[in-house]
Amino acid sequence: MKRERLRRLWSGVESALLWAYVVSVLWVLCYAVVPPVVTPLMVWRVLEGALQGHWVGIEREWVPVEQISPALLRALIAAEDARFAFHYGFDWRAIQQARQRNERLKGRRLYGASTISMQTAKNAFLLPLRSYLRKAAEAYLTVLLETFWGKRRILEVYANIVEWGSGIYGVEAAARRYFGVPARQLTERQAALLAAVLPNPRRWSPVQPTPYIVRRSAWVRARMPVVTLPGELRLRRSRALLPGNEPLELLGSELHIAPPGKEMLDPIALVLAR
Repeated sequence: MKRERLRRLWSGVESALLWAYVVSVLWVLCYAVVPPVVTPLMVWRVLEGALQGHWVGIEREWVPVEQISPALLRALIAAEDARFAFHYGFDWRAIQQARQRNERLKGRRLYGASTISMQTAKNAFLLPLRSYLRKAAEAYLTVLLETFWGKRRILEVYANIVEWGSGIYGVEAAARRYFGVPARQLTERQAALLAAVLPNPRRWSPVQPTPYIVRRSAWVRARMPVVTLPGELRLRRSRALLPGNEPLELLGSELHIAPPGKEMLDPIALVLAR
């Protein structure tokens, strides 16, 4: 009797896992072509506001990636995931660096290593809960996004659903609310400020930046020229296949050719020195 019960239990678990897999794949495939109508985070914020006694709406407007300023796309990558175009969902170098920093700081401050792909998986499909189960689901969904969407779609969805303030989601709503312009008209300075507040967009404002946000936006803007957008990766790789034996170095997220006998210079340091 006990063995039969365990067999039925295992059969039920297998069926549940199979259905979860099928539903998750279909959900991801749907969002590969259809803009997400609403995300779990948006619903969570509405309910959270209601429980606290105030209304939190959902202000957003989907725009295709072609109508988003390239400066904003570069700023997002510069601020959140410099090697976005080069990894397959997980930046293992950043994960190792974050682990070493956290060990050194011994819990006084925690550093993360979430990529844009991981954040898109979390924002589009999961509730903002802190648990190992959610992290496992996030990792699984990240693999699906990288498999079925590709970098261009991931960046497009991320820019359109990321939270940019209380009830503000996506770059179009943020650009119009903070700067009074559509997303396609954002300047480099405005883009850098928007990207700079993303670690905590409900605490910081791009139009009333704290000294820390001013410094962070300058750091983001300095990194933007060396950022590789997804569509540029193939072109830059083809250009890197040059005759001769010129050494190639990866700087930030872009391939640079180091002249023979000369040391590579960090363009971020050069910009900050100007």
